[in-house]
Amino acid sequence: MKHYISLKNRKEFGDVYQCGRSFANKYLVMYVLEKNDKRNRFGMSVSKKVGNSVIRHRVTRLIREAYRLHQTELKTGYDIVVVARVNVKDCNYWEVERAFMHVCRLHHLLNKEDD
Repeated sequence: MKHYISLKNRKEFGDVYQCGRSFANKYLVMYVLEKNDKRNRFGMSVSKKVGNSVIRHRVTRLIREAYRLHQTELKTGYDIVVVARVNVKDCNYWEVERAFMHVCRLHHLLNKEDD
């Protein structure tokens, strides 16, 4: 299991929200800020609007797994924040993964864009 570097504090998230670009679909909003690092840093936000703690943690696990499995396909040097929308609570893993990859394509984050 590969580990990833996560965004930790409010300032790091705020920098990505303020200075980064965002694209969205029905289930996810992704903010991306280009950095001069050799690795990506990843953070996510799932608000109480999505559901109770059980649902929020499930959504968090699904998004984290989609990122973990595809992090080698992503370009490096970015801070990435994924915000879950309310509609994601009824999704299975495959729908979350498809939504994650869709916003990655919108940001041109994939190494190979010939899908």
